[in-house]
Amino acid sequence: MTAGAGSSELTWAQLRDLNCSELEGAADGWGKASNRADAGRDRIEKQLLNGLRETQQGAAADAAVGRLRQLSRNLQYVYTECGLVRTTLNSLAHEMKAQQRVLREALEDAQALRFTVHADGSVTYPEAGEGLVDGRPLAGGTASAKGAPGLLPPSGLVAPNPNTAKAQDIADRVAKAVRAAAEVDWRFARILRKLKAEEGLKVPDRTWTDAAGDAAVVRDVAGGYLRSRIPYDASPAARREWWAGLTDEQREEYLAVYPDQIGNLDGIPALVRDTANRDNLQLLIGKLEGQDGERAETQLAGLREIDRQLQAGRRPGEPPMYLLGIGDEGNGRAIVSFGNPDAAKNVATYVPGLNTSLDKEFAEGDLKRARDTAIGARYYDSSSAAIVWLGYDAPQSPDGWNGLDVMGDGRAEKGGNSFRQFMGGLSSTNENDDPHMTAIGHSYGSRTVGAATQQGGGIPGVDDIVLVGSPGVGVDHAEDLGVGKEHVFVGAAENDVVTKLPSKQQSAVGVAVLAATGPAGAHLLGEAADRSDDDLWFGRDPASRSFGARRFQVDEGPQLISSEGASIDAHSRYFDPNRDAVSANNIALISAGRPEKIKTEEHR
Repeated sequence: MTAGAGSSELTWAQLRDLNCSELEGAADGWGKASNRADAGRDRIEKQLLNGLRETQQGAAADAAVGRLRQLSRNLQYVYTECGLVRTTLNSLAHEMKAQQRVLREALEDAQALRFTVHADGSVTYPEAGEGLVDGRPLAGGTASAKGAPGLLPPSGLVAPNPNTAKAQDIADRVAKAVRAAAEVDWRFARILRKLKAEEGLKVPDRTWTDAAGDAAVVRDVAGGYLRSRIPYDASPAARREWWAGLTDEQREEYLAVYPDQIGNLDGIPALVRDTANRDNLQLLIGKLEGQDGERAETQLAGLREIDRQLQAGRRPGEPPMYLLGIGDEGNGRAIVSFGNPDAAKNVATYVPGLNTSLDKEFAEGDLKRARDTAIGARYYDSSSAAIVWLGYDAPQSPDGWNGLDVMGDGRAEKGGNSFRQFMGGLSSTNENDDPHMTAIGHSYGSRTVGAATQQGGGIPGVDDIVLVGSPGVGVDHAEDLGVGKEHVFVGAAENDVVTKLPSKQQSAVGVAVLAATGPAGAHLLGEAADRSDDDLWFGRDPASRSFGARRFQVDEGPQLISSEGASIDAHSRYFDPNRDAVSANNIALISAGRPEKIKTEEHR
């Protein structure tokens, strides 16, 4: 079909006779091409690259790896673009079928009334009714679509032929179906013409920028065909059942057109999310490469580092990497698992805190924390996985914890709700009968975990809670977190200033004291706040006896003020097996379901 928008080239007879199954057959062909590309990419990633890494070394092997990665990237692009063509053709068939139904119903009504629909869409109707003066049947006539010349309204001196309005309605419906079909044809033809790649064997970065634009356009036109059927308002368990009930072809289309939606939908299996997010990662990189500004540049650096780690593959002894979420909204989103969280018996999820955003520092540092935790947990139980969850906008303060004005509860409350949904998704897709799940909150992330426990019956599936470097969690007692106080564990380094932040009331007094004494009074103020009561910024000190959690040993960390200057490094060591081996090991034991083996420490 080649009719333009509003063009008269398309007739109702052509619309009636259009064989949409041919469009769907073409879509199937593009789908097969997409699947073949995906299978080729999968073979490269899981067989060829792993085989090379394990058996070959040297410059030749490195060059071969580079060429295979380029081929894998090319196949990924083929998979994406062919999938977009498939969905575009299916969407075209879907919309054309809708207009065929409108036309068919109008033609059936005309046939039942013995009207004649002409090639130009006008409708002839027979005489009917009777005149008011002579009682004779009123003459028949021909109705055209509204606005057409030659159709005059009744004079008012005679009763109208009852067929007139019926014929007019049929003519209008026929014309409307043809006009809508012509607009659909024009719109989809324009989209299909844009779905083409550059010549050559390489897929440069700018091509992924174009692919991101292509995907956005196809998502828009496929809204009624695909997106409206995604169960956003359903529970994670219901989403899992929805996905399981789709045909293979339907799943392929969703993955090709909506990797951003499927990849970030809680309740979808981890392997599916990983596949979708790896594709969406490339689209996001392409999208941000086409933008200017510090935010785009910062997020792009984080995305590229995540992509680098995914492409590099795992080193001996490391669990495989799964991308469970990725996005550029807000400060950025990234959820990465080390180990398959659906297959693992033990699953720990770490929530980072203040100043965390999707940037290179996150991609290097926070991912390492999850990786180290997974490696440590797998030492005690090989069926273990650990996740870093950046699924919310953590507070951002250029002054760090000195910017206490940003340290409200709002982001924790909102993030806590998202964290609950994510954990509900993990619970619904985990394949074990009774998985052991741990929520780990660091810094402001501990406040987010605390907020999650107070919403909607607590955090689904979570058995243990670990709080490290915590400024308080929003409750005053461990038992209020919903898992039993014996399942709440706290690590607080002696020199971690964040674990000794004064309460909001003390802070108000402190501001007045500092105004009077200057920086010289800060140390005395900190000591006074530390010993006056157990209150921190967000409630009772989790490391205190009155809170009631189980405190485990950690290294005291470097002092806040030393001959080398000021340092808050004690706040960032908890997960690192090289800088704080005892803390990292305790976290690993809890994550692996071995809390009886942790080394404990006296409460404050």
